[in-house]
Amino acid sequence: MCTKDIEFKCILFALCYFHAVVAERRKFGAQGWNRSYPFNNGDLTISINVLYNYLEANTKVPWDDLRYLFGEIMYGGHITDDWDRRLCRTYLAEYVRAEMLEGETLLAPGFQIPPNLDYKGYHEYVNENLPPESPYLYGLHPNAEIGFLTVTSEKLFRTVLEMQPKETDSGAGTGVSREEKVKAVLEEILEKVPETFNMAEIMAKSAEKTPYVVVAFQECERMNILTNEMRRSLKELNLGLK
Repeated sequence: MCTKDIEFKCILFALCYFHAVVAERRKFGAQGWNRSYPFNNGDLTISINVLYNYLEANTKVPWDDLRYLFGEIMYGGHITDDWDRRLCRTYLAEYVRAEMLEGETLLAPGFQIPPNLDYKGYHEYVNENLPPESPYLYGLHPNAEIGFLTVTSEKLFRTVLEMQPKETDSGAGTGVSREEKVKAVLEEILEKVPETFNMAEIMAKSAEKTPYVVVAFQECERMNILTNEMRRSLKELNLGLK
């Protein structure tokens, strides 16, 4: 627990939002960043550790130091383009500043940094108040999304086409349609899907509920959810061929 709990949570929330913005800008291609950068959760984790250590080591919040460390070293260490580096610094100048402690910082239109909450409270605040996904949230023009959606659509259609069975000369006279071939594949996969675990029977066999046993129960339950979803999806696909 940080001795500057309010400052820590406030800056941490802004830092998480900053991480989401710089990471998600990549999907807009050259309009997001001039070059592709491998931002990852490790950058955020290290930045959080730095934030904690600097707050504990200083009587006041070292705003300039934090912005420099985040923008020039932690995240800036990936950046090689001068304009991208400038953009990264600008984001931090807007998100991480002293005014945020007084509730005067907007991370997005109508989206303020929340008061001191617990983990569940932050989740509820984000779900209820975060604006809908839009290029505006990244400081981009609405048209920036057109290219991203076009590329996504092309990938989707390409994948669907690649899933279609290939017509061969040897199978031309068999009279088997593409739909019948796909249906045969679906039925074959459906037969290979394992049966769900009988959780009541498994739990009855385990007298001790050690941490390892509890984890095993949880994995079995997740496996049941997965296999049921696979069965449901395959049956829906099968119905779509009729």
